[in-house]
Amino acid sequence: MAPKNESVRDFLATRRARITPEMAGIPRGGGVRRVPGLRREEVATLAGVSVDYYTRIEKGDLTGVSDEILDAIARTLQLTDDENAYLYDLARTARRPTHPRRRSNGTTTVAPQVQLLMDAMGSSPVIALTRRLDIIAANSLGRALFDIAYASPTRKSAATAPNLAAFVFLDPAAESFYEDLDDAADTCVRILRAQAGATPHDARLTQLIGELSTRSTSFRTRWAAHDVGVHRTGTKTLNHRDVGPLTLGFEELTLDSAPSLVLSVYVAEPASPTAERLQLLAAWATTPTTALGPL
Repeated sequence: MAPKNESVRDFLATRRARITPEMAGIPRGGGVRRVPGLRREEVATLAGVSVDYYTRIEKGDLTGVSDEILDAIARTLQLTDDENAYLYDLARTARRPTHPRRRSNGTTTVAPQVQLLMDAMGSSPVIALTRRLDIIAANSLGRALFDIAYASPTRKSAATAPNLAAFVFLDPAAESFYEDLDDAADTCVRILRAQAGATPHDARLTQLIGELSTRSTSFRTRWAAHDVGVHRTGTKTLNHRDVGPLTLGFEELTLDSAPSLVLSVYVAEPASPTAERLQLLAAWATTPTTALGPL
C-alpha cells in the first residue's frame, strides 16, 4: 500500500483528471489543453485557494488543511460521498499519523446474537463480512451460496476465513461464479481502497493489498485508478456450480453493536427461477448427507 502522501497525490490527481472544463463550468477556449481534465490552477481558483497552496495539497501535504478547504476541493472535484469520506480519512491520518481514527479490524468471529440474527433470516443467504472482505460467518444458505469461496485454494486453511478479494483476483473459479467478474473486481478494489484510507494501520489489510498487487496484474491496474466506494445495494448474478444461475438482489446491513462488520443479505424475486433454485440450494444445505460443511 502506498504511503499516505502518495495516496493523497494520486487520488487528487486522478479525480482532477476526470473533471472536464465543461463539467466545471469553465469555457474550453480555442487553445490546446495538455491535460485531460482540470489544471491545478483551475482547481485552485474554483476552490478559492492559491495555486501554490493547492499544489502543496495535491503533492500529498494535508497537514493543517481545514475542513472548509477540504469541502471546497471536494465540491470542485465533484467527489461522491464515499470519495469525500476517503479524502477526510487521508487528511486525518496526515494530521495525526500516530493516532489512527479507527482501530484495525482484527475481528475473526461474530457475537452469538449476530449469528442468531443471520440464522433467523434462514430463507435468504446471509454472510458477515469484515471491511477487508473476509467472510467470518454465514447462515446455512449463505455458506451454501458461497461454498466455492470456502473451497478456494486462496483460503490458507480450514481455520482461515475466505476472502472475497483474494477469491476474485487469484482463483480462476471466480470467472465462472460471477456473471460479471469485472464488476466484482471493481467493487472489491473500491471497498479495499476506502478501508485503506479509514484504517491505514491495519497490518492485515496492508498484507492483503500487497499480496494482490504482487500476484494480480488486474488488481494492480485497478488499484492504481484510486477509485473508492462502498457497495450498499444492487443486483448480481452468481452461477452456482450445483443449482445454476441465481439473479439476486442484495442489501448491506450495518449493526451498531458490530460497526466493523457488514451483513450481506441476498434476496430473490418471489416465484422466479432464482427463488426455485434457492429453495433447492436451501434443501441441500440443511440435509445432513449433502450439507456443504460446517459454518
